[in-house]
Amino acid sequence: MEYVTDRITIDDKICNGKPTIRGKRITVQTILEFLSAGESKDEILKQYPSIEEEDITACLKFASQLMNRNYTIKTVA
Repeated sequence: MEYVTDRITIDDKICNGKPTIRGKRITVQTILEFLSAGESKDEILKQYPSIEEEDITACLKFASQLMNRNYTIKTVA
């Protein structure tokens, strides 16, 4: 298991290698999708009692760090 931050982990044996919260089967993508749908942090914490508010903040920071990179679009086939 690789720790991307103290709360975000990547393990190819958990959720097909997607970034998860502290090795749990809750992906960063899931939390971001709830937030983008308008769910509040409190609503997410009720649905996932095993995570903490700091985990949700870590998901947002992780996504922000990904957007800080440069990307190139290449034509395939």
